Amino acid sequence: MKTLISLISLLAILLVALPGPLYKFGILELGPAFSGLRYGVYVGIAALVLLLIQVIFMRKNISWASAGVSALLAIVAVGLPMSIMSKAKSVPPIHDISTDLINPPKFVAIVALRADAPNPVEYAGDETAKQQREAYPELTTQKYAQNTDQLFDAAQAAVKSLDWELVNADKSLGIIEATDTTGWFGFKDDVVVRIRTTGEESFLDVRSKSRVGKSDLGKNAERIHTLINEINKNL
Repeated sequence: MKTLISLISLLAILLVALPGPLYKFGILELGPAFSGLRYGVYVGIAALVLLLIQVIFMRKNISWASAGVSALLAIVAVGLPMSIMSKAKSVPPIHDISTDLINPPKFVAIVALRADAPNPVEYAGDETAKQQREAYPELTTQKYAQNTDQLFDAAQAAVKSLDWELVNADKSLGIIEATDTTGWFGFKDDVVVRIRTTGEESFLDVRSKSRVGKSDLGKNAERIHTLINEINKNL
């Protein structure tokens, strides 16, 4: 029984941990990778049920160290995907976030990099804007007293400090484009920063868009917050 539970717990954690790297390196498609997470939850639950049976009916023969390790693996295998599902339910199913919903910044150099991406480069539209306003009302155009050159330099430095891949930095147009790659699944999300001025104030807008997936689990809004905070630190 102990060996069986250990093997099932190990299988559960592998089903949860491996799909990300396997998708990242092109070994698995996204659908099978997500299926692996789902099966990992089922197998983890099975391991916990068997552990409970062992504790109740076979207490005399139990190895508490082995049971503890198996329980930990099974709990992680169940808890991690469930936390992702919970996060997905708490945010709108959108993947294109912008501080300017009327005139979102447009990608320039990144257009070519997204040629084969399932999510088109064009802004996602009015329904996405409506859902963003309700979920992230704080994401609006940022105003600064510094001139555009200072703001541009601060934004470019922020992109570099966040270790994003800088794709384009055109000070004459006030445009910075970059790609952020997530760690676990290696999803590539694209960012464009637009800087403008009225002469007295400088204005900064940021747009972050996922290349794949319907919902970004709130990642793009989080990324914009992180970038703005980093820019403010640099100014």
